[in-house]
Amino acid sequence: MDVRDQFLAGRGFPLDPFQFDALDALDAGNSVLVAAPTGSGKTIVAEYAIARALAEGKKTFYTTPLKALSNQKYHDLIREHGAENVGLLTGDNTVNGEAPIVVMTTEVLRNMIYERSRTLDTLRYVVLDEVHYLQDRYRGAVWEEVIIHLAPEVDLVCLSATVSNAEEFGSWIQTVRGATSVVISETRPVELTHMYAVSDRRGRGVELIPTFTPGSRDELAPNPRGLQLDAKGAVARRGRSSHGGNSKFATPARSEMVELLDDNDMLPGIMFIFSRNQCDQAVQQCIAAGIRLTTPEERVQIRRIAEAHTYALSDDDCDALGWNAWIAGLEAGFASHHAGLVPPMKEAVEEAFTTGLVKMVFATETLSLGINMPARTVAIEKLSKFTGERHEVLTPGQYTQLAGRAGRRGIDDRGFVIVEWSPFVPFEQVAGLASKRTYALTSSFRPTYNMAANLIKRYEAAEAHHLLNLSFAQFQADKAVVGLETQLAEKKKLLTQQRALMQSDPNAIAEYERLTKALEKEREAKASGVARERAMQSMRPGDIVVSGRIGGKAVVLRQLQGASGTKLVTLSAAGEQKTVGEQHFDGPVQRVGHIDLPDPYAPKSRDFKRTVVGRLRKAKISHGVERDLSREDHLRERLEAHHLHADPMIDSDLQVSAKAAQLEREISRIERRVRGRNESLARTFDRVQRVLEAWGYIDGWALTDAGQMLSRIYSESDLLIAEALRDGLFTDLEPAEVAALASCMTFESRGRDAGGVPSRYPTKRLSKRFRELEDMWRDLAANEHDAGIEQTRAPDPGFVGHAFAWVKGATLSEIIMEDDMTGGDFVRQTRQLIDVLRQIAGAAPDPAVRAAAEQAADRCNVGVIRASAMPENPSGLPGAEYEDLTIEGVTVNGEPIDEWEWHDADRTPAPRPGTGLDGPSW
Repeated sequence: MDVRDQFLAGRGFPLDPFQFDALDALDAGNSVLVAAPTGSGKTIVAEYAIARALAEGKKTFYTTPLKALSNQKYHDLIREHGAENVGLLTGDNTVNGEAPIVVMTTEVLRNMIYERSRTLDTLRYVVLDEVHYLQDRYRGAVWEEVIIHLAPEVDLVCLSATVSNAEEFGSWIQTVRGATSVVISETRPVELTHMYAVSDRRGRGVELIPTFTPGSRDELAPNPRGLQLDAKGAVARRGRSSHGGNSKFATPARSEMVELLDDNDMLPGIMFIFSRNQCDQAVQQCIAAGIRLTTPEERVQIRRIAEAHTYALSDDDCDALGWNAWIAGLEAGFASHHAGLVPPMKEAVEEAFTTGLVKMVFATETLSLGINMPARTVAIEKLSKFTGERHEVLTPGQYTQLAGRAGRRGIDDRGFVIVEWSPFVPFEQVAGLASKRTYALTSSFRPTYNMAANLIKRYEAAEAHHLLNLSFAQFQADKAVVGLETQLAEKKKLLTQQRALMQSDPNAIAEYERLTKALEKEREAKASGVARERAMQSMRPGDIVVSGRIGGKAVVLRQLQGASGTKLVTLSAAGEQKTVGEQHFDGPVQRVGHIDLPDPYAPKSRDFKRTVVGRLRKAKISHGVERDLSREDHLRERLEAHHLHADPMIDSDLQVSAKAAQLEREISRIERRVRGRNESLARTFDRVQRVLEAWGYIDGWALTDAGQMLSRIYSESDLLIAEALRDGLFTDLEPAEVAALASCMTFESRGRDAGGVPSRYPTKRLSKRFRELEDMWRDLAANEHDAGIEQTRAPDPGFVGHAFAWVKGATLSEIIMEDDMTGGDFVRQTRQLIDVLRQIAGAAPDPAVRAAAEQAADRCNVGVIRASAMPENPSGLPGAEYEDLTIEGVTVNGEPIDEWEWHDADRTPAPRPGTGLDGPSW
């Protein structure tokens, strides 16, 4: 029996056609992209790749975008292949890293590739689960780096949600990796029914109607009943509150929705509420309404699952996290699920829900991102969410992602997606959103400082540029060029036709127009300061201006924008640098010449200034324009003396000329876009190089010692961290101070939930170092602005106090009770901080800084942080070996859970306050 026969025999259920197609592709030696709806069984393809690799004595890496997904997949694979064959690498955990099957986050794999780890030897397949994450703004580039840099003999298994441009994405992978099969399935294993829920204020309860017309030939025709609700609601609201206070309708109460779903056998359900606090409140509202969805037997099982997942949390941690209120909701069959929960509590919710014990989860959209928690029904309370800056309506792709949780394969005949009534979103818009299936995958790839350092470290210049041009971003850009070239040809044809309509000499018309516009500008300049401000804004580095107040002839070094208007930083021919405004110019602000500034751009350098002054002194300038534009009378006389001024056809010719000029501008714009598309990433890379060279991280195409350090720092603030290390900002700091200062480069305030700037810093030395870090960032941001690249995020001191206190030994309650920070936020921020501290410890040139960073990371990784990083075992029960674990049957290793006991000489679990458990016997 060959590998495939053995694999199929072990499944115990028939495969779908798309799964067979994907298996055929792997048998043919191809990489494969599988794009299919959530819950359709894409992971079968990954499992087959693992089976093939094991049969060949080779390795498979299974990558995920989230540590929680990695932990979940780790346990799935242990159940399938045994703990000795499965490893886990997430940054938090290193378990059996040389196993033939290793689960890891995508960032870990990227770093291994750059470091040329020996663990990559004998690698046969890489599974990229949730590969559509590559469009994530901050982390998406990692997927493209992995796809581009993996060894040619490694085949990919890419698993993606349904996207409308899967063929394009697959075509790119084939360009980069060789033979690639694209397997697409748009058929959901469980059919969805879209519904609309509205509460009647007159006490008639909640009405639940189909979103689309039942039995209609057009399956996506909006239900007329829903359109009637729009009309009635509009009449009721006319002339009244925009919040719908006088409307006949209302958004159903959460307790109403739960009872409705329970009465109609539509549980288990997930209600998406785009607010953490509102998710927690929804649980309390249901409890206050007296709703209980569980039996006594189920409550016992829920308690055991909760205890098992949270056994490593201390009683003080549990008190700080509101454990008793949380377990009360869980036992009643309700739970919230959001990033504010610490991982052990969140994982307990996931297990209790997937085993059918918890019936209703109130969640933010983070639950839709890969975690395996299918439900019979998904309810969406409202179709807009707050992004931290403004409210935005969900996109079709986001709606599809949320709806994908509805319908459990092998359990439900159909799934239900319910959108609740809102005064701000008409029913027609709801129907339109539910009917759209467009979800295009786009690239977020851009060269970073660390990426540049690693490319320079490992490749010749030509090869590095070639690798950048292999990115999906460039692939999409190149395809767009074809359409732009077509537009360009059409515009040029129209321009030729337009010019043929002119009666007079085009050059004479252009001269007449120039005089007309110059006269208009002169009058405008006299009427207001707008023209002068626009002229200031038009100045670019290298432009030459003339004014007696700035020392005569001067060159523009930089443009500054502020509340008082535009300012120019200039350098005169005498070598004097000034910041000037429009008041420093007697006449019009105008460019009278231009010189090329030295490369690299380093305005603080004496050599740079000396070169600029030399070029400025030699530059020729034009005074004629200034004389023409300085006197309105002179311009008017020249215009009236022009031979076309009395020509009866001049108005017609000017109209034709204006249209021609518009076409010329459009042609020029399209040509710029074409030039910008061609090797656009390579040019961005060149700009990144210029910044690195100006700051001393590279010398030509070679890394300096600082550049070698930068190549080992994988962070959004990579260059700022490296510069802080190089300038000694971490020198002579104790571990708590190192953690606090490093947190400024990992923490980012969350809109309204911002941690904010601390009223005081834990130490004077730390306050001084942060000010130095801010000054460093300002210099870097100015260089990035001048280079035309995206600016590094500003350091944020909102986590300084938390990091310092935690390393000093503060309790969780002392940390999170001070402000609105949740336990989940604290855990996530501290994990990110630990990751950066480990990088600092590995990259810092100063042994004392390395030691302090390592100590800081170790002291961070205690208590709830350590408990949250531990990979949960399959049942969540500590210290056990697991083989045939099932929760639904309430058995562990074949024994009833009521009779099963565990003992551990090193760790005896204490009963949780109020649990009713009497010791280590369950």
